Amino acid sequence: MLARKIVLAVLGLLWLVPVYLLLANASKLPAEFGTYGLWEPGNLGALFTNMADAWDRGRLSQGIVSTAVYAIVSPIIAVIIGAAAGFAIVALRLRNGFFWFVVIFASTIFPLQMILMPLFVGYAQTGLFNTRVGMILVYTVIATPFSAFVMRNFFTGIAHQVFEAAVMDGASTWRIFWRIYLPMSTSALVAIFILQATFIWNDLLLGLTLTQSSEIRPVITALSALQSTYGGSAMSTVLAGGLLVSLPTVILFLATQRAFTRGLSLGQF
Repeated sequence: MLARKIVLAVLGLLWLVPVYLLLANASKLPAEFGTYGLWEPGNLGALFTNMADAWDRGRLSQGIVSTAVYAIVSPIIAVIIGAAAGFAIVALRLRNGFFWFVVIFASTIFPLQMILMPLFVGYAQTGLFNTRVGMILVYTVIATPFSAFVMRNFFTGIAHQVFEAAVMDGASTWRIFWRIYLPMSTSALVAIFILQATFIWNDLLLGLTLTQSSEIRPVITALSALQSTYGGSAMSTVLAGGLLVSLPTVILFLATQRAFTRGLSLGQF
């Protein structure tokens, strides 16, 4: 038991090394960045100064608002569609259900880089390029197959007698889905939402390809512009900006972890 705790403590410290390096180098003023060693920490005042500089130069406020919209709306839609697909395949015993499940999930086998050019051309021709609707649409489509995969497997663990009993009581299909199956799968729905929201928040490739203006582009794309030729920001400013934009995902993780812990203690999940 003691050896296990020691190993876990060492692994935890190793995991925190990159976090320490990020904090240490983000808390150095650009003029002082070269005078410090890599492992030497700066000061708290310089960290806040660099954060403010990154916030203003990168226009991160606009990117955070746009990304928050994408990371909330798209996963919610994807979770509902995926749950509906899983419900149809498992509970409704859809004809050739496994075939349709494979068709939905097969889209994940293609690397994202393969569809960037068709996406760009299609978005440019349909007027979806550099629009929030277009970004919500593409993030929803990408998140739906994984949602369907998880929810289909989750619903297989629910006895089919639950569906049959609800039908005997006169409940409609939609009522069974919304009032019985979705409440029973709260933990799976929340887990999918967190994973997809984190993926969307950290996305760079789609933002670079399908957006252009600072009002539409995701926050990671705005952050990447800080270290480009035209951004011209010092490395400490870029690191402070990276730390700043990562805070929402950390807060989301801590909040959901606390909610899950409370739900488990109360027997809700």
